Amino acid sequence: MDLADAALVRVAEKENLRRVFTVDRRDFSVYRPLRLGRFIITP
Repeated sequence: MDLADAALVRVAEKENLRRVFTVDRRDFSVYRPLRLGRFIITP
């Protein structure tokens, strides 16, 4: 996890967002934000 990924995960946790826009599908399919489960990835 690099700094940009960590920042996105933290903001998603804080704002209760499961949907993220990223081209980094490989990493974000592994990350699990607290209390939210898996991300819904929008390419």
